[in-house]
Amino acid sequence: MAKCMGIREVLTAPQSPWQNAYLERLIGSIRRECLDHVIVLNETGLGRVLKSYFAYYEQFRTHLSLGKDAPISRAIQPPAMGRVVQIPQIGGLHHRYERVAA
Repeated sequence: MAKCMGIREVLTAPQSPWQNAYLERLIGSIRRECLDHVIVLNETGLGRVLKSYFAYYEQFRTHLSLGKDAPISRAIQPPAMGRVVQIPQIGGLHHRYERVAA
């Protein structure tokens, strides 16, 4: 499909993620926003933390390239819906904010 569109494939060396700018950006975000702030004791704990972070990243974290929206778009909550409450994510490392009826 890519060849039909005139896109040329560029291969990176095996086990060299620093040669892929998109992967490097993702790994950097995971480290800066998550793993630098938690203590991981085992593989199961790492999986749990990463699963929680990826859910937060897709559903609630704002992205400038998406017009400050999340990859999974969410509805705008007008002030008439009630006051804003803070909901901890990833064990309190990050938070999301929603309006709740008074």
